[in-house]
Parts: sequence; C-alpha cells; structure tokens
Amino acid sequence: MLTRIIPSSGEALPAIGVGTWEKFDIGLKDPKRSQLLEVLETLFAAGGRVIDSSPMYGKAEGIVGSLLKDMPAEPKPFIATKVWTRGKQEGIAEMERSMQLLGSQKLDLMQVHNLLDWRLHIETMSAWKAEGRIRYTGITHYTPSAHAELESVMRAASWDFVQLDYSLEDRAAETRLLSLAAERGMAVIVNRPFGGGGLIRKLRHEPLPAIAKELHCDTWAALLLKFILAHPAVTCVIPGTGDPAHMRSILQAGEGPLPDAAQLKRLAALTI
Repeated sequence: MLTRIIPSSGEALPAIGVGTWEKFDIGLKDPKRSQLLEVLETLFAAGGRVIDSSPMYGKAEGIVGSLLKDMPAEPKPFIATKVWTRGKQEGIAEMERSMQLLGSQKLDLMQVHNLLDWRLHIETMSAWKAEGRIRYTGITHYTPSAHAELESVMRAASWDFVQLDYSLEDRAAETRLLSLAAERGMAVIVNRPFGGGGLIRKLRHEPLPAIAKELHCDTWAALLLKFILAHPAVTCVIPGTGDPAHMRSILQAGEGPLPDAAQLKRLAALTI
C-alpha cells in the first residue's frame, strides 16, 4: 500500500485507513460484528493500519477494542481517537475512558474533536505525549464553515496532525488548509472523502469515466480516493465502512498510479 510520511516524526503511515462513525456503533452481540471484523482484517491484510474513532461515535470505541482483541497482535494498528468535552478534568476522564474502551494504555493519536475546548486539552495532550501515553496530537473538523477557525488553531499551537473534510465535490481545503498543513509540518487525515456518503450514492449508477482505467480503478470509490491522495499534503484518508466488499474497493486506491496534473484537471471537470 501507498504510504506517506508523518512530518513531525518521519514515520511512514499507510495512506488508507477506516473511519468508525455510524458503522461501528453497534452492540457487542450484534450480528454485524463479524462483518466489521472482516473489514479490519481486510484493511490489515492490504497493509493498512489506521483506525479512527471518537467518543462522539456511540459504542464505536468499545467495538474497535473488542475486535482488536480477536485479531493477531501484528501488524499493530494505528489507533486514533478524540476528546470531545469541555473542561480539563472532564477531558482527562474521557481520554482515559477511551483508552479503556480501546484496550490500550498508549494511543497513537489523540485529537481534539471539532476544536472543542482545545486550549485546555492541548495542555493535557502535550503532557501525555511527553509521558509516552500518546504518540501524536491533533485537531479535527468536518465542514468548510469551520475552516477559518481551523486555520487559526493550526497556527496557534504545535500539532502533529490535522483532520479535515476534502473530496472531489468539497475542495475548500485546497484554498489554504492543505498548504498550511505542509508549511506547519502537520500530517493530514481526510474525513468525508465521499461527501458523507452522498457522492457515492450519487455516482453508483453512473458509468465509470475512461480515466478510471488509466488509474487502475474498477470503482468510483477508488477513483474518488485517488483524487484526494494525489494532493501531496494528504497523509491518509479514512472512509467509513462496515462492508468488507466496500473495504476491498476502497483499498484499490492505495495501489497503482495516482493522477498527474492533467488527469486531475479531467477529474475536476467531471459533472458531480
């Protein structure tokens, strides 16, 4: 699988991961659990490791922790979650709860979800990073309306990661945030790569354009992800899925050629 370098450390990170919003919010005895286990097994078998979650995602953190217990110790997942509450002590309690649910006392990435009370949480996160309880710090948001605030926070403190929205139909991050992340030495995780699912639903019955064959893509999902990964500032994309077949189509984006400048213009010209 394609890998990208985390600027603050030089560590290589697989460019395709999985998001857990909605699809992983199930009970421990839900029949869908076996499908989610297959999703993670498929991701890992292809060289992926990034799993992104949040306390905001219902039972997702606990499900991820449960699934990882049923999987081999290697390869090790890259576990990212978030803090999403106000107050220093409340943030500490929530982050400790996330560690418990995820089954790990050392997390790879802790992010401030939607920038909520970030000034307090960065103090705790920086201390935990120094202590070795977390490896990286980050901030997140998911909508263009928050980009001005996100830019301000990116400039206000030293972060390892920023997570933001970016897709073929939502290119606002190209205006400033992606270049700023490169300038600030921040890795970029892209959420909502399919426009929250609406883009895929819109295109699923449309024939693939000729450019898909050029880029070795058999599905719209892979083609849309290759558009995102063609931007050099992007480190990893985290489409959400609970379907192993969809996971396999997603993973196709991590192999073969990425669009060159001329092909990107052709993709951007598609009627979405």
